[in-house]
Amino acid sequence: MAMKLVVIGIVQGVGFRPFIHRLALKTNVKGYVRNVGGSEVEIFIEGDETNITKFIKCLIMEKPRPAVIEEIEIFEVKPQGFKDFRILKSSSAKVRKSMIPPDIGICDECLREVLNEYNRRYRYAFNSCAWCGPRFSMMYRVPYDRENTSMNKYRLCDECLREYRDISNVRRYHAQGISCPRDGPRLWLTDRNGVRIDVNDPIKEAAKLIDEGYIVGIKGLGGYHIAALASSDDVVLKLRKRKKRPYKPFAIMALNVEIANKLVYISDEALRILTSPQKPILLLPKREDTPASKYVSPGLTHEGVFLPYTALHYLLLMDTKDKFLIMTSGNVHGKPMCIDEACAYSKLKDIVDYFLIHDREIVNRVDDSVIRFTDGEPVMLRRGRGYAPVWIRIGKKLRRSVIALGADLQSAGAVAFEDKVVLTQYIGDADDYDILSDLDKYLKYFMRIYDIDPSKSLIVVDKHPNYYSRLLGLKYAETYGCEVVEVQHHYAHILSVLGEYKIIGEDIVGIAIDGTGYGDDGNIWGGEVIMVKDNLNYVRLAHLMYQPLIGDVAVKYPRKFLISILQKFLNANEIIRVIKLRNNELGYSDLLREVRVVKALIDKGMYVWTSSMGRVLDAVSSLLNVCNERTYEGEPAIRLEAHAKDGKLIDGIKAPLILNGDVYVVDTDELFKSIVEFIDYSSSDIAYTVQFTLGEALGSAVVNALKGRRISINKVPIAGGASVNDIIVKGIKSVLKTHDLELLMPKKVPPNDGGIALGQVVASLKYQ
Repeated sequence: MAMKLVVIGIVQGVGFRPFIHRLALKTNVKGYVRNVGGSEVEIFIEGDETNITKFIKCLIMEKPRPAVIEEIEIFEVKPQGFKDFRILKSSSAKVRKSMIPPDIGICDECLREVLNEYNRRYRYAFNSCAWCGPRFSMMYRVPYDRENTSMNKYRLCDECLREYRDISNVRRYHAQGISCPRDGPRLWLTDRNGVRIDVNDPIKEAAKLIDEGYIVGIKGLGGYHIAALASSDDVVLKLRKRKKRPYKPFAIMALNVEIANKLVYISDEALRILTSPQKPILLLPKREDTPASKYVSPGLTHEGVFLPYTALHYLLLMDTKDKFLIMTSGNVHGKPMCIDEACAYSKLKDIVDYFLIHDREIVNRVDDSVIRFTDGEPVMLRRGRGYAPVWIRIGKKLRRSVIALGADLQSAGAVAFEDKVVLTQYIGDADDYDILSDLDKYLKYFMRIYDIDPSKSLIVVDKHPNYYSRLLGLKYAETYGCEVVEVQHHYAHILSVLGEYKIIGEDIVGIAIDGTGYGDDGNIWGGEVIMVKDNLNYVRLAHLMYQPLIGDVAVKYPRKFLISILQKFLNANEIIRVIKLRNNELGYSDLLREVRVVKALIDKGMYVWTSSMGRVLDAVSSLLNVCNERTYEGEPAIRLEAHAKDGKLIDGIKAPLILNGDVYVVDTDELFKSIVEFIDYSSSDIAYTVQFTLGEALGSAVVNALKGRRISINKVPIAGGASVNDIIVKGIKSVLKTHDLELLMPKKVPPNDGGIALGQVVASLKYQ
């Protein structure tokens, strides 16, 4: 008998074909295996029924460690009389669409070779095998074969070729990305202008320069990093000045878990994530005696740490005195991370002193992924290296393909087909032309890879009329003549969670809390309780009270938004008195002028209404003198959460619910009135109580909104940038659990705008 199998999942670039070849010999079946052009693997086997059955069973049970098998299509076919089993040349034909393999952190076996002075790959910075190494970051096209990657220019030496052809070599038989010091990428050191520096060992010299206080640009796997001492106040402050990044935290790469443990507290779950093949940046509580400078993450209780995911990073750290370094994205503020030397020498030369360069092309920019814990659950903040572009299945079939543009901040786009959504890697803030161009580039890359014809696709954009991502979507529609659908921002947030958990087609009530989103009434939403119905229509059931926002200046300087709230129930002198209780360095006359300007603008109607949770948190942060200027996205709210670390609940600070028609409103006027009453209490207690109380109010809004409704699912999805706030989530859960309701947080996609495109695809089901 004979069978043809089509295996779908992460099955290219993970040693799958060599595994199948060995399995065929073990089970005595004949035929072939080959990669095909949709990133899937095709297998033909013939033999007796017992052997074929054993082959299929072992295929599932013994697959390579990095492989993910999602589906196996099995067809009975006519035997062709094969005399042996072979790995055939890959085909560009697409049998079924499958996943592009993400980049995989260096495996223990490859690292052991790099550290073994008797191994021919000793101190080789680009060591990899079938189980690890660059994949998506170096792929031009599918299928995943060497000629379709930036490894194509490196011709295998005799020894590598022997390994490649040796079926008994589990890690290197038909491993497309392998190389060694004789035939692989080359490293060199230059000054900031690109002039080569003649040294025997560029890595050792780069480590020495870093130890001396210099800042070095490192060409890595998916882009450039900027490396610097994390233990020196002077060096960190120098880097901040050069990068024009006054407070935004830097990530620290530590040589190993032992070194990381000197910086942060590592739980068992944190250890699992840190050491996983994805090796993301993980935000963990700082140790009180951490050797890292306080300027690495000023005003925060958590440090972003990660482990080396290439031999290059490991060797560099190993050769430094501290064994940990700042390893931050190699970009200028608001721009994409550099992936080539032209960008590095033009954009980074005023930031770094030297460059450690290699000659392997980075094809696709892939930023480091970032994860944090929210009430004990890991939540993704940025989805990049190690995770993208693995698709997400939503459990419902699309009748036509979809191109989703996402939002504008920390965003990603998506293409979708069948029941699969392929999110791009983290792109960034689309208000910058270069980042918007990247969004366009990677959407078109995935359209090409997955044969998506934009003229036959549905384009989905955010409802905000001024979003740049939206304008790109409208340009697609004009160019390709396709239909455009607008999707409300917070509705998309909730749908992203429903898509991830495959809960589509049921009535469900969710929470969306963030800084900004264009509402159906033309106001700026951001503190919402929304019911999604079984037909994907939605109803707004509750929201934070509308407050006047005088524009972007009040986002950058949150005291202005604070004043816009306080002026509703305090006069100018009272506002000044309250603010100066916490911030006495402010002059009376300057404050009076600011109060008068804000009030005058409001009196003239020069404001928009907002129900934003982010803005309310910002205002409290300013009132408590925690943060008075936003220098990076979410800073005042992030620092407020950190400030509340040791806080306790104050009985008396309340955010009551008001029923306005059939919509519940969280009364933030009363919240601020009660804060003023307790303004002389501990600021950490006030900070903790406000955030917990806002969570309680949202939980109560959900419970009240559910009364009298027949809803079979006891899950409450939550998303939006503020939904990762530990204290708000605790407050929500404290109410929901008393009514047997479970808060559902996204795990595979960021709850912030990085997950919006997934929600937009789910929304498109209405228009299919």
